[in-house]
Amino acid sequence: MLLSNGPLSPEHIYQEIVGYGKARKRVNVVEDLQEFWQMKAARGSNLKNGALVIYESVPASFAPYVCYVTLPGGSCFGSYGNCPTKAEARRSAARIALMNSVFNEQPNRRITEDFIENAIREASQGGDSGTGVAAYRYMLEQNLGKTMLEFQELMTVFQLLHWNGSLKAMRERQCSRQEVVQHYSHRPLDDDMRSQMALDWIAREQEIPGIIARELNLSERDLETSRLAGRELRFPKERKDILMLANSQVGAPME
Repeated sequence: MLLSNGPLSPEHIYQEIVGYGKARKRVNVVEDLQEFWQMKAARGSNLKNGALVIYESVPASFAPYVCYVTLPGGSCFGSYGNCPTKAEARRSAARIALMNSVFNEQPNRRITEDFIENAIREASQGGDSGTGVAAYRYMLEQNLGKTMLEFQELMTVFQLLHWNGSLKAMRERQCSRQEVVQHYSHRPLDDDMRSQMALDWIAREQEIPGIIARELNLSERDLETSRLAGRELRFPKERKDILMLANSQVGAPME
């Protein structure tokens, strides 16, 4: 859903979700979002990284300010529109995240056979080789019944592996889809994984000078477009962060 001003703006939809009006004072959306995920954890949701909601403000000395929020399960959302203060950017990101958290409770947000077929069809439209798509299908099939927000970090790992060329490389080393999925299902998307992918891009830079800068420019535009549209941001944000890491190390002496 693309967000806009008017009846489909984040503020309007948020009011509809939380149900405050004349008879209710304005809520603290940051607290509400944290309480929502703590409630899910208390009700038995399998959140391997706990119920903590993590905020990240983009460094800036003047408005508009931007803030990202990462939810348990790995989904990431950003502040919407032009925020005049850092506090408002944080609240804006929390509003988008809370809307999506509530929407995620709908039955059609669970991974089903129909969902898998639609996801594979979309993934195949990019014209990539079937290796990454086949691994993506296998990964989805191993997670039937989970909601998309609970599944997001694992999905982002495989999106990054596909984008980075790692899935193709593992296939060439004759690793099976099952081995790849089982290995990465237990690996967190952390600084070690980001550093490994950054090294891959540094190696590409030596073969194709300027490729990091071009890819970084594209990733920054994609992230900003997705943020302003109110979309989920974990993959485009991680892609940009990996390229920024690689860009900062290009030309630096190797240890």
